Amino acid sequence: MPRSIAISNVRNIGIMAHIDAGKTTTTERMLFYSGYLHRLGAVDDGTAFMDYMAQEKERGITIMSAAIQAKWKDHAINIIDTPGHVDFTAEVQRSLRVLDGAIALFCGVGGVEPQSETVWYQADLYKVPRIAYINKMDRLGADFDRVLQMLVEKFHANPVPIQLPIGAEDEYEGIIDLIKMKALYFDTDSYGFTYTESDIPEIYQEKAQIARAKMIDIAAESNDEILAKYLDEGELSNEDIKKGLQAGVLKLSCLPVLCGSSVRNIGVQPLLDAVIDFLPSPLEAGITTGFDVKDHSKTLVRKPDDVEPFSALAFKIISDPHVKKLTFIRIYSGSVKAGASLFNPAADKKERFLKIMRISANKREEIEEAYAGDIIAVPELRFTKTGDTLCDAKHPIVYEKIVFPEPVINQAIEARTLSDQKNLLSVLDRLVEEDPTLKVAFDEESGQTILSGVGELHLEIILDRLKREFNVPAKVGKPQVSYRETISQSITQKGRFDRQSGGKNQFGEVTIEISPGERSSGLQIFNNIANNELPKEYKSAVEKGILDALQVGPNGYPMVDIKVTVINVYYDNELTTEFGSQIASTIAVKDGVRQAGAVLLEPIFKVEVVSPEDYVGEIIADLNVRNGKITGLMQQGTMQVVKVSAPLSNLFGYVTKLRTLSQGRAVYTMAFSHYEPVNNK
Repeated sequence: MPRSIAISNVRNIGIMAHIDAGKTTTTERMLFYSGYLHRLGAVDDGTAFMDYMAQEKERGITIMSAAIQAKWKDHAINIIDTPGHVDFTAEVQRSLRVLDGAIALFCGVGGVEPQSETVWYQADLYKVPRIAYINKMDRLGADFDRVLQMLVEKFHANPVPIQLPIGAEDEYEGIIDLIKMKALYFDTDSYGFTYTESDIPEIYQEKAQIARAKMIDIAAESNDEILAKYLDEGELSNEDIKKGLQAGVLKLSCLPVLCGSSVRNIGVQPLLDAVIDFLPSPLEAGITTGFDVKDHSKTLVRKPDDVEPFSALAFKIISDPHVKKLTFIRIYSGSVKAGASLFNPAADKKERFLKIMRISANKREEIEEAYAGDIIAVPELRFTKTGDTLCDAKHPIVYEKIVFPEPVINQAIEARTLSDQKNLLSVLDRLVEEDPTLKVAFDEESGQTILSGVGELHLEIILDRLKREFNVPAKVGKPQVSYRETISQSITQKGRFDRQSGGKNQFGEVTIEISPGERSSGLQIFNNIANNELPKEYKSAVEKGILDALQVGPNGYPMVDIKVTVINVYYDNELTTEFGSQIASTIAVKDGVRQAGAVLLEPIFKVEVVSPEDYVGEIIADLNVRNGKITGLMQQGTMQVVKVSAPLSNLFGYVTKLRTLSQGRAVYTMAFSHYEPVNNK
């Protein structure tokens, strides 16, 4: 069956922003104006279509990124509405990994907020072209020009307004389209479905002319052909301006900026137009680079073409009580039919696509065939995990995996009854497969099952889902900090192993140097072995022994920021064994780190509190008690912003304390920053 929409008319986009900037409300309006929804939902009353989980409806936040397809002017726009809360940053990260473009959404009052920065740098990491939308221009304290300045200061971006607001706060009326040079006013009776174009009010004429001139200059500079035309003729058509700006967007050299108030139905249709005009189709996004399955130093490419060999990336897994496991896949090349068999290089297994589904939030539509550029879901894949490549077995390729943040909070968990314990562990395995930032481990010393996540809310949601979705209520202990260990000095250490095992003598002797690494450098292993006769498998055995030993330090925590150099491995063809060399390297590391001054490290979080000025003194005093270091204090409209770094161990339950100190009027965000030595004062 041929594709119904040309690949040039497909857009794969995400909406990324800080919590409560209006992502979900904006997506709801997009679906409403495109005809997908016939009534508007609202986040605040729990009726938003995209927030379909019970926890999302109750809390009024997005927890799990939701995908949906909207049709707009003969185009198909695959939209992923991503979370804004820092505990669910991984959802944003894996979405950005597979998207061709993004809308960076900012609150007209808050501007560039902490989570805005996090997702912006994630988009930079994956080189995602983007446009900006300044929402909530009707709110008290909204300031369009101030947000533009913040984009320059915080991101060193090149914002190019293609719209200007008409009024602000209570007097916000509409927008000025700088390409058409028209004022747009949206009809409230039709929920903004219709809008009228009229002349720009006299009071805004000069500002609009200046902004348009700047916009045309940047459009011309972004495209050599358009620049030549501009220099010859001194003017550009509207289509030339759009073409020039799109070239800048694709090169990440400019950021078209729009504005509106999604909740008041102002500015969303022009935003849909901008997605089509400026963000790339899979064709414009270009080739995708991967690696040879057998030799990762050799690169391969795939074009976004239906006749190319099939290749795709599994970027998200949902554990569903009804269909068990649903894997979200972005297709980069080729096409696939239901029933096809594909190769998973990471698992070295074949997977069968029994069904192919197009997902719309929590609704599913079965389709017979999917094509390059599509985002689909496939139920019950047996071996595929998040970040795995699926490809044509005759033309294998592997794409770069997605790297997720490590969990920093631990919590003991057990079923309420012994009969439920097995079921609990089974469900936790499914949730870990779904969420790469969730870890489950068994503590042999205490006999407890330990659940680890990236934040208190993260673990709270997991426990709520266990009870509601899977009917497995659980008991949990208090959240505990996930500490790390490192060393404070360098040492050279020899390890020797000589013992009978399995009727054979196992022997190994390894000399290593252990030294402190740079902070946040992880674990580094270097070979400085002069023995050229040492077989390759022995080197691998030594490295494995070193890594095994560094999993747990003298105080029982994983070790980080350590550099290990292998100086010598004794090798005698008749005496030395692989297993003996592996155990010898483990002994050398364990003995070495005990003598190298073990240091306990704790996670430090960046905290940003936004509060009315009346409460700032008490808030700062409380943060000082929590060993917080004040790193900034600034005015943001009518509010004060306090920036601080503090140990996670002192931040448990902070939300309750902050509400008490500010009578519920202050809000805060926190994000993991780094590890540093524990302050025992």
